[in-house]
Amino acid sequence: MVASRKVFSLEGRGLKLNTAADIEPHIASLKANEHVEEVWLSGNTLGIGACEALADALKNKKNLKVAELADIFTGRLREEIPLALTALGTALLTCENLHTVNLSDNAFGLLAETPLVTFLSQHGPLQHLYLNNNGLGPFCATSVARSLTKLAELKKTNPKFPPLETVICGRNRCENGSMEAWAEAYKANTGVKTVKMVQNGIRPEGIAMLIKNGLSNCTGLETLDLQDNTFTSPGSEALAKAVVKWEKMVELGVGDCLLGKKCSKVAKALSEGKNKGLKVLRLQYNEIDGNGAKAFKDALEKALPVLEKLELNGNLFSEDNEVVLKIKDIFAERGLGGLDELDDMEEDSDEEGEEEAEEVEDVVKRAKEEEEQDVALEKDKAVDDLADLLAAV
Repeated sequence: MVASRKVFSLEGRGLKLNTAADIEPHIASLKANEHVEEVWLSGNTLGIGACEALADALKNKKNLKVAELADIFTGRLREEIPLALTALGTALLTCENLHTVNLSDNAFGLLAETPLVTFLSQHGPLQHLYLNNNGLGPFCATSVARSLTKLAELKKTNPKFPPLETVICGRNRCENGSMEAWAEAYKANTGVKTVKMVQNGIRPEGIAMLIKNGLSNCTGLETLDLQDNTFTSPGSEALAKAVVKWEKMVELGVGDCLLGKKCSKVAKALSEGKNKGLKVLRLQYNEIDGNGAKAFKDALEKALPVLEKLELNGNLFSEDNEVVLKIKDIFAERGLGGLDELDDMEEDSDEEGEEEAEEVEDVVKRAKEEEEQDVALEKDKAVDDLADLLAAV
């Protein structure tokens, strides 16, 4: 149960703990341990009573640094989660050195908005936040983002509070509706180094806003992963303008983002030599044709000396294309890095490519128009059309 005096773990045991009596035998050692630095509880399911008892055990743990609370509410009623999360959040606020909190894979949705916002806006020591696959939706995602803006203000009041460095918030249906709030959050937390917001249903205007008004201010950004959102022209152009500011960037993930022909602008920006420390570049399934691939080959050759991984699978040029051979030659000459497996490539057809681009842009436009109307999210047919179209690409 206890790996050491510094690490307490019930991880992955599949325990169903409903009441305080259920959990007491498992946390007796935790209650008596004032030296604990990490608590790992993921892979169990905790009820309200169990969470209240756990909260009592965690309260005022001065040395606690890491709280791994992913996947702890599987099978719980929606009404249970807010009360359980309130108890845990209240206790964690008393842990003055707690810098890492993982709440991923818990089905929060709107019901957990209040306890989430309360904790995130008030926990000054927070550095690393993991909120992946929580079913937030655009409304709750907006509240979470605003709480991080408030957190930035709180951090200014105490020099002991470290900057927020990591934000993982993928698979949460953040969508365009929350992008203004997220842009403000990143503008306020300019010390962020790692941002991962994959598969969030963000469309071009939202991506452009997020990057231009928010992430472009984070000049120390090292990892950015926005895969499986939709860029097209607005997002690609915003990325091209911002990437030159991220001189410490190590990993850039924009796979499955429909960069299309505008990818060349991103490639040219990378060619400026501002990202010499970039090691991973993810560009899979982006409608990149041979010309776009050549632009990235030029960037690799001129300005990306330590690139270790270049992902180009699923684009619109043959694996036998001359540019592929040249990219492989560059990596071979350096004795460093390489391409991913190009096992799902397509030959581009100018006519088909233009028709597909026009179709995508049309659906994006209709989705935007309907988003501006007062329509329930589940009835937004244009969004569904866009998702179906992109899934088929």
